[in-house]
Amino acid sequence: MSQLFDPVRVGRHTLQNRLVMAPMTRSRAQFDGTPGELAARYYAQRAGVGLIVTEGTQPSDDGQGYLSTPGIYTDAHVAGWKRTTDAVHAKGGHIFIQLMHAGRMSHPDNTPHHRPGVAPSAIAPGTGMFTVKGMQDIPVPRALSTEEVRQSVADFAFAARRAVEAGADGVEIHGANAYLIQQFLAPSANTRTDEYGGAIAHRARFAIEVASAIADAIGADRTAIRLSPGTTLWGIDEGVEGPDLYRYLVAELDKLGLAYLHIAHQGDEPLLADIRKRWRGKLILNRPGRPREQVGADIAAGAADLEAYGSMVLANPDFVERIKANAPMNEPRREGFFGGTEKFYTDYPTLAEAEEA
Repeated sequence: MSQLFDPVRVGRHTLQNRLVMAPMTRSRAQFDGTPGELAARYYAQRAGVGLIVTEGTQPSDDGQGYLSTPGIYTDAHVAGWKRTTDAVHAKGGHIFIQLMHAGRMSHPDNTPHHRPGVAPSAIAPGTGMFTVKGMQDIPVPRALSTEEVRQSVADFAFAARRAVEAGADGVEIHGANAYLIQQFLAPSANTRTDEYGGAIAHRARFAIEVASAIADAIGADRTAIRLSPGTTLWGIDEGVEGPDLYRYLVAELDKLGLAYLHIAHQGDEPLLADIRKRWRGKLILNRPGRPREQVGADIAAGAADLEAYGSMVLANPDFVERIKANAPMNEPRREGFFGGTEKFYTDYPTLAEAEEA
């Protein structure tokens, strides 16, 4: 357990401990994608973890999928995020902005331009999405042209530069959870016949090009990526080649010297072990639903260098102190996960506040 609280070098930064706040969509940005005033308080409250990874943040108009998610490509976005990064740094924390292009996981009613989502191929995910008009089916996306795929790579790099301009310590590329990058990886979502579809190396090309472009733009030591091998969300099926695709992808990404690899683990332990062997840099492991008593187990076993936690950090702004003291945790309130005000966002009490109450 003591290893959890040891400083660790990640990219160009020395983090105060090995606990990470996982990215979690909170849907409280203004309609234009500018983070709201409460975002600075929310993230600063949780600056005791070694690293904060923000909610998914779109790199372009086409990248938005859900209502009220933030962006990082306009001057207003930069100014909004600057309030947040300044607040986190004032508390001694580090913060990476997660760049998330939703791809086909989008509805026209949720985006600035009200166009259908874009994707590797014109294949709908077969699910619904909450919009201002309530739940609606996600329409068939428009397939990106080869030139538009390359423009999307450039959009990611531009957003990364803007994130650094906003004071972020780096960016994490969202290559997981059925969004655009994983859509390119999965044959169920990618039936392209150009250099971005077909063989493993072609389906992995987009992820590698995005990572390389961002590393060139802001430095590899400020660039990271999150993957979720084996995810079957929203029509994603990586097929029998899935494990070999990730062995190839991780080995290629490793050549770039990125700050870290963040794995949202789906339970394939042999594949996780192979990824660990192929990745020479820092590895963050997120096991969704990991129980409190298992905190620190992957670091102690050598399976990861850092561990990421979601809802426990969401509900406990003093998460690190509670782990150190073996203190009880606040329970996360699902009704406040997405949208709303400060309720179940910035009003979860610390131990000290709970004792006073």
